[in-house]
Amino acid sequence: MSAALESLKVAAERIVLDPKYHGLFAILKGARNGAVYGTKVRFPHALVMMMLFRSGTFREKAALVFKATKTHACNLAKFATVYKATCLLLKRFGPTPGKEGPYDSFFAGLLGGYLVFGQRSPRSGKISSVNQQIVIYVFARVVLAVARLAVKPGRGLPLVSDPARSAAISQHAWPVFASLSWAAVMHLFRWHDAELQPSLRSSMTYIYANSEEWDGLRTLVWHNK
Repeated sequence: MSAALESLKVAAERIVLDPKYHGLFAILKGARNGAVYGTKVRFPHALVMMMLFRSGTFREKAALVFKATKTHACNLAKFATVYKATCLLLKRFGPTPGKEGPYDSFFAGLLGGYLVFGQRSPRSGKISSVNQQIVIYVFARVVLAVARLAVKPGRGLPLVSDPARSAAISQHAWPVFASLSWAAVMHLFRWHDAELQPSLRSSMTYIYANSEEWDGLRTLVWHNK
């Protein structure tokens, strides 16, 4: 029995290590890694947010944690599958078969973003709050990366990539960006809080709005009113 299992293991390893099947197994592993990463990231975040800021029974909160975790994990797995499959197809059937094109990753990301993160819920017609958070997270990182690329000496935009200008902008850009970001979010929270993403609104309500009210030492130091 052990000899048969060992032979099956050897045959399986031969297949997974065969370069001919590398692209297909890369899609499979991408889906697996997306699901695992989504679970690791979303579960603790959802657990803390639901338990601290959501009302309801423990069972209701647990169901929301599970739903958020499942959505995050499944969507990262789906996106990884669409992205890697599209890249594989473009590489095999593109203008130069067998060679990756310079914009393959862009078009693969475009398709994956539309199919996975760009759709509304068929039941409610709304965009998933989990998907909103993921897309906003990615967008913020893209903006920062493009900003760095724009001032990169010799490679960025001509007007700002001169070494002297690039150094000056790099020195002062972050304080300006940070202060304007916080100025904008505090103004929105004060006058247009309904437009903010729910988890951000809940966090800010806890810090800035709930800290305005207390009726004694207990609700000042230990617990909100």
